[in-house]
Amino acid sequence: MPFLRRLFSWFALCVCLLLGGCATNNVSLQEVRAFADQSAKLGGYAELSTRFRDTYAREQLYLPPAAEKIGRDTDAKRRAVYEDFVSAQKAVVLYMQTLSMLAGDARYDLSDKLDGLGNGIKANLDSPLDQRHVTAYTGLTRLLTRAIASGYQNRSVETMVRDGDHDLQLLLDGMLTLTRFYAKTHENEKKTILGIFDIEIPFANQPKERMLVTLAKVHYLNKSSEYKILDKRYELAAQGLTKVSLGHQKMRENLGALHSVEVRNVLSSYVRDIDMIRSGLSGN
Repeated sequence: MPFLRRLFSWFALCVCLLLGGCATNNVSLQEVRAFADQSAKLGGYAELSTRFRDTYAREQLYLPPAAEKIGRDTDAKRRAVYEDFVSAQKAVVLYMQTLSMLAGDARYDLSDKLDGLGNGIKANLDSPLDQRHVTAYTGLTRLLTRAIASGYQNRSVETMVRDGDHDLQLLLDGMLTLTRFYAKTHENEKKTILGIFDIEIPFANQPKERMLVTLAKVHYLNKSSEYKILDKRYELAAQGLTKVSLGHQKMRENLGALHSVEVRNVLSSYVRDIDMIRSGLSGN
């Protein structure tokens, strides 16, 4: 009997340790899932991509006739690369959605999202994306296709992070480069449109032009306010992409310790930061 009691006690201890370990892992994966969810929902990039594509539509009214042809040619180039710019984001979002699912208990089908990735992206002289980003997109989409098409068999958070980090980081780098590219295009648009008012208003000094000048000044102030809001959004979008990159890098560096207090705390801080950035991007 004493032997059986000792055996039972030992067995109970093992069960408690096992359950405790499982509980710890589940807790640690909550932070991973929260990070992936927030990263997938991070806004800004898609909106700024669309704004970049539609630059000419906003500038056209203000362009002098001599600049019309250049404006149309540039517009065609922007529209030609737009789908590639958006595809990069779609791959990153699907990766984060897959990672979130692997870090949780539920299993749901993401196969329909694979169709939305398109036919890949291309290196283009009119695009800041280079061959490194093209290769990374191909690599990440292949990883996602294998994981999703196989029903996530033999996939875990650790293997997904390990196998996906290199390509994910390159795509995030591409998105960050594009965000800065969008910001430069935005700055040029701002100078073009506001510059016209800066030049024309001082010369409109005839009494009969007073009402026209008043309307022009109101329009100028409205456009200036619009651009100031957008200036902040480009900054926030870049900050958000950087936070996503650093958070995933932290997981890659600590694959064997995702349950540790340090990693969980760091991921939680990134979740809070990304959430604040999302709020800033959705505000005016």
